[in-house]
Amino acid sequence: MLNQQPVHTLKGIGEKTGKLFEKLGVVTVGDLLAYYPRAYETYEAPVPLRQLKEQQVMSVESALTRSADLLRFNGKQMVSAQLKDLTGSLQLVWYNMPYMKSQVKSGVLYVFRGRVVKKRGRLMMEQPEVFTPEAYEALVNSMQPVYGQTRGLSNKTIVKAQKQALEIRQLEREYMPPQLRRRYELAEINYALERIHFPADQKELLFARKRLVFDEFFMFLVGVRRLKEHRQEKASQYRIPPSAETEALTNRLPFQLTGAQKRALHEVYQDMDSGFVMNRLIQGDVGSGKTIVAVLALLQAACSGFQGALMAPTEVLARQHFESMTELFREHGIDKKLELVTGSMTAKEKRLAYARIASHEADIIIGTHALIQEKVVYDQLALVITDEQHRFGVGQREELGKKGGMPHVMVMSATPIPRTLAIILYGDLDISVIDELPAGRQTIKNCVVDTGYRPKAYAFIEKQIESGHQAYVICPMVEASEMIEAENVVDYTKALKKALPSSITVEYLHGKMKPKEKNAVMERFASGEIQVLVSTTVIEVGVNVPNATVMMIENAERFGLAQLHQLRGRVGRGKAQSYCIMVSGSRDEKTMERLGILNKSNDGFFIASEDLKLRGPGDIFGMRQSGELEFKLADIFTDAGILKQVSLEVNRILDEDPLLEREEYRELKRKIDGYLGTNYDKLNL
Repeated sequence: MLNQQPVHTLKGIGEKTGKLFEKLGVVTVGDLLAYYPRAYETYEAPVPLRQLKEQQVMSVESALTRSADLLRFNGKQMVSAQLKDLTGSLQLVWYNMPYMKSQVKSGVLYVFRGRVVKKRGRLMMEQPEVFTPEAYEALVNSMQPVYGQTRGLSNKTIVKAQKQALEIRQLEREYMPPQLRRRYELAEINYALERIHFPADQKELLFARKRLVFDEFFMFLVGVRRLKEHRQEKASQYRIPPSAETEALTNRLPFQLTGAQKRALHEVYQDMDSGFVMNRLIQGDVGSGKTIVAVLALLQAACSGFQGALMAPTEVLARQHFESMTELFREHGIDKKLELVTGSMTAKEKRLAYARIASHEADIIIGTHALIQEKVVYDQLALVITDEQHRFGVGQREELGKKGGMPHVMVMSATPIPRTLAIILYGDLDISVIDELPAGRQTIKNCVVDTGYRPKAYAFIEKQIESGHQAYVICPMVEASEMIEAENVVDYTKALKKALPSSITVEYLHGKMKPKEKNAVMERFASGEIQVLVSTTVIEVGVNVPNATVMMIENAERFGLAQLHQLRGRVGRGKAQSYCIMVSGSRDEKTMERLGILNKSNDGFFIASEDLKLRGPGDIFGMRQSGELEFKLADIFTDAGILKQVSLEVNRILDEDPLLEREEYRELKRKIDGYLGTNYDKLNL
């Protein structure tokens, strides 16, 4: 099959470039076609110099006033050139591109396109692309795709590969029934796949995208429906009644449970004592106190003579849960044994831990995904608690089932999804919402600023560290990219080390680091050895540092509001006042309005619903939300309307024809079977 052809067999790719594509998860031609653009460049007509606006990508048509200069400073090279017209002047700058000196000649008319910035009171265009007027004319009003890249693989190379892939691909058989496509005005599938990469205009892009989003939701919700049928009302061999010990601990806690926590606990207790397998989602905003609900549920299971397991997304967080629970039980004289299982343990440590779990010396087991590995044998595992980063696929549940019955399952989520959408997306789970924050928790103070505020922010961070606190700085990227103007973790860390006193330890963290390296950095930050942690959004989950009081987010405009809210939730966990500084690289009115929502509210559910109101149908890129419910194109907030339509349609079709036996559904059944065959265990529910 052409679509299964390795991507390195495409003309001009080869094995070396093929390896770079692999880093993006692109191995075959089919993978490449499903690797959608993350944005589009719209080429607008050149403007006179006086019409240039700061922080915007714009184009000007002009000739250099004289030959370009090659300058050297701090071991780096910079090519500088000057433009002038009757309305003003502009400096052009290319960093580490010495060949540009000979490529742009004085007296020749060019079109220069790039981001306009103001430095030392003068307008500059950094790293501009250069076109002949004829070549640029052909691009005006067109939309050019921009793909996610990796070092060594340019956007130009990906675009050329996509064009080839579209030429040689095997066309998809249309699988959506004609009447369904007419009802929702959906594009034909091959048209949609072609136009998502190379749309002629915004209208064509939205038409193509709507079809692909509809399909993503459709397949996902069919999977949810199948799971629901698979699990409905399963009798449980683990009946867990209320225990006096759990009630006593609840009454002796050093804080009062909120009404919402009590309500959620009551629902969990009812489920565990119902005689049926529990599948419950505990949805609570950042800092709402979901962990204590988990602890009490685990204790209840242990008091009934069963085992319980808590799975955390990182080793550091697993260890923190283990230590805090051990301390809580010790303080209150609770005689239940806890066991920690993580991937970094030595073979001997693992062997001893497995033996204690198998013999039921351990009542509550805490760890990472290592908990579901085949070597771990449980003795009456009655309750499994996971977070949204580790929802169980069917295969994983069945693996646990083989280890002794189907356990009760509780999933904890801090993603603030409006309830109407949550009911659709988590159709097979019962939902409890914790919508109150514990008493005494201080509200985080927020501010939205531009890049000129950085020196003040650094001084503020320095002051907080002098007071014994710590800080996070979030950047959207791991390393510099030719195409994207955004702060990156590696370079930013170097610059920050120079800006802050040498007595302050600054380190970085990102998702491309090896697990051992990540754990080591997070451990050192949690222990206070690192004062400032520069990180990508990998920090969004995984460590609880009550001593951290500052969250500074660079290029805040590049994140979805729900994700910004999650990041902000890393601070405000201790008794000290905490702060969130959102630095925007754009002064665009719409951007500032969006970020203003976060500025005035710390309520995740309010933020999610406001975000939904602000985002129009064209607002489709660069604002992806966080959490495991990630689709390639679909966004549960922007596309809430389509999600609701798809939910009704999936239910209608499966209610009328559960096995899809009608002729009109033959191709749809083939597509669904293929999707479930490869994704059933990845539905993360």
